[in-house]
Amino acid sequence: MLRFFLFINKQGQTRFSRYYNVQLQPEERVLMEADISRKCLKRGDSQCSIFEFREYKLAFRRYASLFFVIGFDEEENHLAILELVHAYVEILNAYFDNVCELDIMFNIEKVHVILEEMVLNGRIVETNKNNVLAPVLEMDKTSK
Repeated sequence: MLRFFLFINKQGQTRFSRYYNVQLQPEERVLMEADISRKCLKRGDSQCSIFEFREYKLAFRRYASLFFVIGFDEEENHLAILELVHAYVEILNAYFDNVCELDIMFNIEKVHVILEEMVLNGRIVETNKNNVLAPVLEMDKTSK
């Protein structure tokens, strides 16, 4: 089961966070995100992008200036989690036409909707680009 999804920039600032069934106070979340960002920023290109952190496994991928980090339980397939990150970034790229940090910051609600189409209560439910983008594009049509 997925526990959280984070976007962290190179300066260690969290740009996006979504938690699933994690009972943490806001102060604890901030501290945990700071620890995670330090660990991800410290890791070299030759090091594995999957590692243990507290009671979670973490998988991260770096795309341009952002680290996409997923915290998950031991029961999840590690490579499937990395594939989820890649699929999510591809979908964001398709929607925003080459996504960047500013797209995420100024369209945070769309980023949440796209993730909610892919992950429900910490479980991966959809990874097909067309199926994920269809409701978001429909929302765009109705808002115009």
